[in-house]
Amino acid sequence: MKISLRAGERIYVNGAVLRVDRKVSVELVNDVMFLLEGQVMQASDATTAMRQLYFIVQLMLMNPTDIGAAVALYGEHHAALLAVCESREMLDGLAAIRDLVGTTRYFEALKRIRALFPVEDAILAGLAGAATEIPFQAA
Repeated sequence: MKISLRAGERIYVNGAVLRVDRKVSVELVNDVMFLLEGQVMQASDATTAMRQLYFIVQLMLMNPTDIGAAVALYGEHHAALLAVCESREMLDGLAAIRDLVGTTRYFEALKRIRALFPVEDAILAGLAGAATEIPFQAA
């Protein structure tokens, strides 16, 4: 896989943070876990349940040598989401995410979670429009 990076951009590879000082192309020639800087969510942006799940899985990808706490938190958060979700699309997505995380395919899990952001946003907008308390409030 070939990746092009701009000057000053970072890439997270197997837990290491690399920053380039000029435009560069990097070819990853073996199987590695990586995340581009633009795909990294800051803790302050994890404002909904799905975004919190994204952040937790991101931690697992970015720090693969010390994921015990993140795995435990993921299990609790995923179970809580399953307990409150009624949308078939969300439930199917959560099942796919569980399978991906279970096989340490964190990057693919992050992509699947991102695909559910609009679904969650629509659910939250509907709940907010009905003047109902939103169950996906950030902790």
